[in-house]
Amino acid sequence: MAATSPVDTPRPACQKRRANDFEAAARLAAERAGALVRERWRRQGRVDVKSTAIDLVTEVDRASEREVLSVLEAAFPDHAILAEESGAKRDNEHLWVVDPLDGTTNFAHGYPQVSITIALRRAGETILGVVLDPIRQELFLARKGGGATLNSERLEVSGTSTLASSLLATGFPYDGREHADFYLGFFKAFMLRTQGIRRAGSAALDLCWVAAGRVDGFWEFKLKPWDTAAGVLIVEEAGGRASGFRGKPFDPFGQETLATNGRIHAEMLDVLRSLD
Repeated sequence: MAATSPVDTPRPACQKRRANDFEAAARLAAERAGALVRERWRRQGRVDVKSTAIDLVTEVDRASEREVLSVLEAAFPDHAILAEESGAKRDNEHLWVVDPLDGTTNFAHGYPQVSITIALRRAGETILGVVLDPIRQELFLARKGGGATLNSERLEVSGTSTLASSLLATGFPYDGREHADFYLGFFKAFMLRTQGIRRAGSAALDLCWVAAGRVDGFWEFKLKPWDTAAGVLIVEEAGGRASGFRGKPFDPFGQETLATNGRIHAEMLDVLRSLD
């Protein structure tokens, strides 16, 4: 029997090998950046202001991004990249979306809630998400259609069935000082209807904590694709649901992020619509 040549290899096997290559590169990139963040913990170096007084960037953000991009570009030099600090590079069906340090303000203050987040999108769909908490050394990962894991253990959203018995997470945009009453109106509405709300400062980890069942739902305005693309896929692959605030399909390039265990999604939508 003749040996099978590469061109004769069944397409599903090729796709699986390629998916494995994507995952391996994303894991390596996150781990290298995570090692840097741990090494520089409480030695963040210079802190600069970007869009507002509360939108910060440190030397470690930039160094972490260099670590991530060096791995991804070596493995897939033709792929496009959208990274928080360096912006967009190239045009390709495959797009890596990178936040080298989600929770920069936390990092600058030594508050241990930060993450490195890497997503791969193909033809407008997120197919891989990796979020690393370098302090707790928790690696959240999901492939489209392949489920979600935390340190290789299967993830599943919570079984909480009502908003009244839920614990939520949220965050405030960088224009929070200018529009405090508006954002606090949403916070108050959910505070009156739940068992509690947590505001920890890393949207990517908030999403992963929904996936892990640590919180039951999360909402936030004006997040960027590098904040949400990986985490939303992890939520969905753990059995949860994501959308905009009016129930439209989630768009990582949009202005609204709602992610839940699915069971309280309709109730959260009702609250959000009532404040429109």
